[in-house]
This record gives sequence, structure tokens and C-alpha cells, in this order.
Amino acid sequence: MQKRILITGAAGFLGSHLCDKFIDEGYHVIAMDNLITGDLKNIEHLFKLENFEFYHHDVTKFVHVAGQLDYILHFASPASPIDYLKIPIQTLKVGSLGTHNLLGLAKEKNARILIASTSEIYGDPLVHPQTEAYFGNVNTIGPRGVYDEAKRFQESITMAYHRFHGLETRIVRIFNTYGPRMRLNDGRVIPAFIGQALRGEDLTIFGDGLQTRSFCYVSDQVDGIYKLLLSDYSLPVNIGNPHEITIKDFAEEIIALTNTEQKVVYKELPQDDPLQRQPDISLAKELLGWEPKVDRSEGMKSTLDYFKSLSEEELFKKDHKDFKKHILK
Repeated sequence: MQKRILITGAAGFLGSHLCDKFIDEGYHVIAMDNLITGDLKNIEHLFKLENFEFYHHDVTKFVHVAGQLDYILHFASPASPIDYLKIPIQTLKVGSLGTHNLLGLAKEKNARILIASTSEIYGDPLVHPQTEAYFGNVNTIGPRGVYDEAKRFQESITMAYHRFHGLETRIVRIFNTYGPRMRLNDGRVIPAFIGQALRGEDLTIFGDGLQTRSFCYVSDQVDGIYKLLLSDYSLPVNIGNPHEITIKDFAEEIIALTNTEQKVVYKELPQDDPLQRQPDISLAKELLGWEPKVDRSEGMKSTLDYFKSLSEEELFKKDHKDFKKHILK
């Protein structure tokens, strides 16, 4: 019998690539998104398929799926600072109420559920690189706390369902991921730099540029998530690329890649912005036989090609999302 999987946040960057993956693996995919930050164009190529269906729904409200359900991937959440600073309450709700609803659905359907956590649960880390055993350094009342704490609570309630109800759960801690379908103006480093370069603007670095990030190409991230879902391991697992680079050096890479001559300008570092971000993927290697395969130069070329394919209107417009109408009072 064909396996059926529910993917929330399915019209988002990573969610849409997961839809592609599970369609390719022969699953019946039920996609769900309220389209606050997602975009139907990311999954419109799937609408013609018999083994794909889409529901426009907010998971902070009761979630019902008819029939058999084997797996759930919970990827519904704003994931960039621009988004979660604009809609902080909804960000907290999707991590708490949304996760609670989906864990309840998994229990009802006897389905295995994988929760998308994040490297942000480590906050501005005092341990480097970050292992799954590290508890983090998070400011609960800072502006980024709405995202960090939503994800930390998400992990806690997931483990509570696993221990109390015996629910089959998986938790992936996702480090910086990039590739086609990223939103150009979502505030993350790669689309911000590429967008500025293609528009002929100076590249903006916040802080001194010596802070580090580790970028994982989307196909590698999806492969790691797929392997974790099908594993027998219930505790969190880091999935990311351990090759670290400073933001300053990365800006120079973008200028060289786009063959532009922009300058780099510096602005004040936002509160609680992490100074180091590098995953320890020893557990993923041992447990899943997983490690990233796509070199950054290769992945960035594909990503740049995607952004170059956008229309001039898309390239120059500001983020069009109207968040206010989606906020639940």
C-alpha cells in the first residue's frame, strides 16, 4: 500500500523540496500551508499529480486529515528574522499550538512525526562547534526569543509525547540551508547578498563580518531529513554543513561569483545575533551514514542561476507579504 505523508509548511523553501523528494520516492503527499511566508509557485508543478494534494490551512487551528497517515513532517514556521520579528505571536503559536495539534494527529493516526527544529536553539553558542548535547545560550526575552523558544518548546513537547505516549518521533536540528526557491527578500544572508549584488547595491554586513556561518545545500539537507525520518533514533540530530566561513569572506565570494564591483558596508549587529554557527555532524555520520556532498561553489552557482531567472519586477520589489491579516488576535 502506498505510504501517505503530511508535510506542513509545504509551500515554503525547504517544505517544497521535501514534497519533491517524497513524490520521487513514491509517497502520496498531503501538503499543508497557510501561505503566510510560503508561495504556491514553489509547488504548482505538483498540482497535476494524482499522488499530491494541497490544503490551505493554519496548523495552529485543529488539523484533520482523512484516512490513513503514515508520516508527518512539521515544517510550518517562519524561519527568517524578517518574518518572525514581524509576526512574533504567530511564530510562537505555530511552534506551540501547531506542534501540539500535529502531535495529537500523529497519536490519533499512529503515524511517525518528524519535527523541524533549528540551530537557533543553541542561541549565541558558547560551545563550538555545536553538538546535540549542548543546551544552548538563548535570551528568552530578546527579539529573537520568539523563534528560539518556540523551537525549544517544540522539542520539549515532542519528547514528552514520545516518552508519555510512546509516539514515534524524530527531531532534526537544521543549520543554515540554501538553494533555489529561497525568498529573495527574506533577510537571510545568501538571498540578501545575491539580491543586493544583482540589483547593483552595496552588500550589507551586520557587525564586523567576523561572525561565522555554515551553509548546507538544500538537496543535502533534504537527504539528511529523509534518512532521519526512516531511522530508529528519537533524540535531536544536527543536519548541516560543517564547513565554516566568515560573513566577510562570504560577501567577497558573492561579489566574485556575480562578477560585480559592489562595496561592502557595515551596520550595527542585531541583538543576540549568533557570532558562531557550525554543526558537529558526528552523530549524523554515525547514525545515518549522512554527510553533505554538494560543495559550496557548486551549490551557489545553482542558487545564483535561480535568482537570475527571476523577473526584474521580482528582483526589485520589496517583500510583498501582508502579515497583519494573518495574525490571530
